[in-house]
Amino acid sequence: MGKEPLNFAERMGEIAPFRVMELLARAKKLEAEGRSIIHMEVGEPDFSTPEPIIAAAQAALTEGKTHYTPATGLPELRQAISDFYRQRYGEEVSPEQIVITSGASAALLLALGIILDPGSEVVMADPGYPCNRHFVRFIEGKARTIPVTSENSYQLNADLVDQNWRDETRAVMVASPSNPTGTIISQDELKAIYDKVVQHRGYLIVDEIYHNLTYGEQPPSAVNLGERAIIINSFSKYFSMTGWRLGWLVASREVVAEIDKLAQNLFIAAPTLAQYAALAAFNPETIEALEQRRVTFQQRRDYLLPELQQLGFKISGSPQGAFYLYADCTSWGMGSTELADRLLGEVGVAITPGNDFGDFREEEHVRIAYTTSLEKLKEAVRRIAQFRASLGLSN
Repeated sequence: MGKEPLNFAERMGEIAPFRVMELLARAKKLEAEGRSIIHMEVGEPDFSTPEPIIAAAQAALTEGKTHYTPATGLPELRQAISDFYRQRYGEEVSPEQIVITSGASAALLLALGIILDPGSEVVMADPGYPCNRHFVRFIEGKARTIPVTSENSYQLNADLVDQNWRDETRAVMVASPSNPTGTIISQDELKAIYDKVVQHRGYLIVDEIYHNLTYGEQPPSAVNLGERAIIINSFSKYFSMTGWRLGWLVASREVVAEIDKLAQNLFIAAPTLAQYAALAAFNPETIEALEQRRVTFQQRRDYLLPELQQLGFKISGSPQGAFYLYADCTSWGMGSTELADRLLGEVGVAITPGNDFGDFREEEHVRIAYTTSLEKLKEAVRRIAQFRASLGLSN
């Protein structure tokens, strides 16, 4: 007699795996077998956490600072973030508007938790960060993805928001800079989107986790758009603290009061040690090191972009932020899934196929991360060129 299958929640059938993590696992397995793999698939900085942050964590541990903090976070850290907005952006944000969270993922979960009812809809761009739509489904909402192209910088705009708003729509989510495209929404356009959202009595969620990894003029933050805006940020990318699982959100005091109530129940508080460590993230010494790293990312982008274009990838414009290139791969004569699979298996270069970021033209695009050294990027270009030549394709 066969074993009875386990019963799982219906939502699990609609939540897809985070494919890049599966790709990373396969690449790691090949490495364990002795293969040389160049990682350009995962969105994680290759830099270690800056030393002042590590030292602050060690000191906090020695001093026994291991107990719960308030659900909204350490008051000192909320103040430090408030000061950062004033110094970096010239924006006045009260510490009472800031909530420290267990990564940006927890910030999004909390934001959606206070906004959505079952069946409520969130509008977002396709392509976009894959986990966002699954967060919405977890809350029993519906993610409606709107196809965007290079013509609108792979971003939603006010007209698209207005055209796609329905009775059940409760929120719009945008990311600036975006994953996977690295594009930015201008301040005027962001304000126009917000005005449309307010007109429809909804909410605007703005993902700014790559906001300080920009290559040009620093774009303004959305923190003071208005009471129907919720801004999400993270210590993972710019601050190189991925494994510390620490993020924050900025919202009106009324929204924060609801967030606080939900955070108490779901998380109690963000990791205490990580919060004390993050106090050192805003030291001048740390910021100086982080700015040097930002320049390094820009140098990598400026090298890799023309090289990939020479290899037949079509990339519209130069991404203004993050550390990704979103490339049209139609000249390769195969879909993005096959291309990523063969590049990894045949020449040891790991990139991410477009199906991890949505359904719109997903087999025509790949995401390539420049989160590894310039030396390795040059070797990756050599290997990709070798693979293209083996296919008999011209550049």
